[in-house]
Amino acid sequence: MRPLGLYLHIPFCKAKCIYCDFYSLPHSEEKMDAYTAALQRDLIRWADQAKGHTVDTIYFGGGTPSYLGADRLCRILETVFAHYRVDKNAEITTEANPDSAREVSALRQLREAGFNRISLGMQSASDDELRLIGRVHTHKETVEAVHAARAAGFDNVSLDLIYGLPEQTMAHWRENLQAAIALEPEHLSCYGLKIEEGTPLDRKKDALRIPDDDEQAEEYLATVELLEKAGYAQYEISNFARPGRESRHNLKYWTMQEYLGFGPGAHSDFGGRRFAYARDLNAYIKGEEHLSESACPAEREREEERVMLALRTARGLDLSALKEDTRDAEAVLEECAHHGLSKKENGRWRLTPQGFLVSNAVIVRVLEALSL
Repeated sequence: MRPLGLYLHIPFCKAKCIYCDFYSLPHSEEKMDAYTAALQRDLIRWADQAKGHTVDTIYFGGGTPSYLGADRLCRILETVFAHYRVDKNAEITTEANPDSAREVSALRQLREAGFNRISLGMQSASDDELRLIGRVHTHKETVEAVHAARAAGFDNVSLDLIYGLPEQTMAHWRENLQAAIALEPEHLSCYGLKIEEGTPLDRKKDALRIPDDDEQAEEYLATVELLEKAGYAQYEISNFARPGRESRHNLKYWTMQEYLGFGPGAHSDFGGRRFAYARDLNAYIKGEEHLSESACPAEREREEERVMLALRTARGLDLSALKEDTRDAEAVLEECAHHGLSKKENGRWRLTPQGFLVSNAVIVRVLEALSL
């Protein structure tokens, strides 16, 4: 049986953060029941096509899945169990915002239903930074959420943080990292702030002091060093984990395994076809299948992506596994190694933390050398 990941998009949130470009909708609580039913409907509709697969990861992302409430989340997961072959050791994750993940009873309900991993949107340990970017929680609530998750039986907790926030200094970022480490999560995702066009942050950027690229680079390198000392190995540009606690679902994306996405804005790569639902909640609830994209990538395109994604991970790239003549690509990576940007370990080329900072440029050169 082939492995399969399922992604369930929960587009609801209490408030929209000023940097957010994901499909998420505040003030739409009245549609939660209808949307839950729509997800169940589509899960059932796709089940026959997934009969040859075993689901080994399930990921509820958003938006804010915890804002949907434990009852609805459990109903959706029950539908998956009822209609799909789910591996007994499947990784089942829900994202959560700390303010809506502090009740032990609700978290225990999720844990007993089968959820075994929780990813909390900490973002910062500074209440001033949180307020500035429009987050609705406090650091105290993050601490309470982690403790509640442990009390409910979750032994796999991930925290998300953002560096390069408005007005942030290196000292502030180090304090955020230390506060996250003190909570002893199994996994950390650390993302550099990106100003997406059309977001409130894009409109306010000129009135704020936002760390520039050089400052973000310094914060990134400090992150890798500090987390390594704390026992978190970097396994992808932005992701760090204790041994064996890497996000198995996200690894599917980086290793080009199959996954099915459900909900407006959700993407899929299944049966050789890539497609995404339009960002339209009402149409999705009505059962109108509007796709924002649909394509069957050629093998050459897949190969290009395989190279690009491999060089984003610590596992790196095995040039000998490629069909192309790799001598020029080997020369490029050897040159990068001379400058401290890459290294070869166990027959695989991987980028160093310094190399990850300029990964786009390195990847372009490697792809050109491979004539991809």
